[in-house]
Amino acid sequence: MIIPAIDLIEGSVVRLYQGDYEQKTQYELNPIDVVNSYADQGAKWLHIVDLTGAKDTSKRQLKLIGDMVATGRMQFQAGGGIRSEQDVAQLLELGVKRVVIGSLAVKEPELVKGWVTKYGSEAIVLALDINIDEQGNKFIATHGWQENSGVSLEALLEDFLSVGAKHVLCTDISRDGTLQGANHQLYSEMAAKFPTIEWQASGGIGNLDDIEVLKPTQVSGVILGRALLEGKFTVEQAIARWQG
Repeated sequence: MIIPAIDLIEGSVVRLYQGDYEQKTQYELNPIDVVNSYADQGAKWLHIVDLTGAKDTSKRQLKLIGDMVATGRMQFQAGGGIRSEQDVAQLLELGVKRVVIGSLAVKEPELVKGWVTKYGSEAIVLALDINIDEQGNKFIATHGWQENSGVSLEALLEDFLSVGAKHVLCTDISRDGTLQGANHQLYSEMAAKFPTIEWQASGGIGNLDDIEVLKPTQVSGVILGRALLEGKFTVEQAIARWQG
């Protein structure tokens, strides 16, 4: 499945390069218009990142996200600054189908495992951003990629599989925002190792061939951000290539 992504700062559609707030591109787009456009082109899901909320949880863009969900045009998964159960509950109450949880899954795994158990494996997406070292070790980065957690991707997944975690959005940080192609070897390896997980590939997809390369990897979703905003191809073209 093709999943367009939209990053929001104070109501505006933006794109960060390598997770850096100082390297921000702002697009003159209304988020609701983007929802309708992507839905018109056949998208069934939208991935929302609340970057304002990620930086300051007291400023989460709940009204805007609620307005986007209220269009009823597709299903939504949303995250950014999820620190507490209240944050999870608020998004689910707005009608968001899946809450995306990043660093907290590494820092407080017992807490997040409890949410998977309480709200169900369909309601939680683990967003795991990884650095791959020269030995091929996959370490999860936290704090907006500023810190290496020392926790391996495989170890965290083994832990979360104990509560039936199902959805994992995995980003190879070195590829994010670069349009240099996704790390298809990573997804092939992980999908083979963890077949019960529905993987979402993210980072680096710059053209339709990059989507084609991911087809044999068994990922269930492909997240597209910058390439769509910059008109490299359309959602419609991406879906056609994925399904073709």
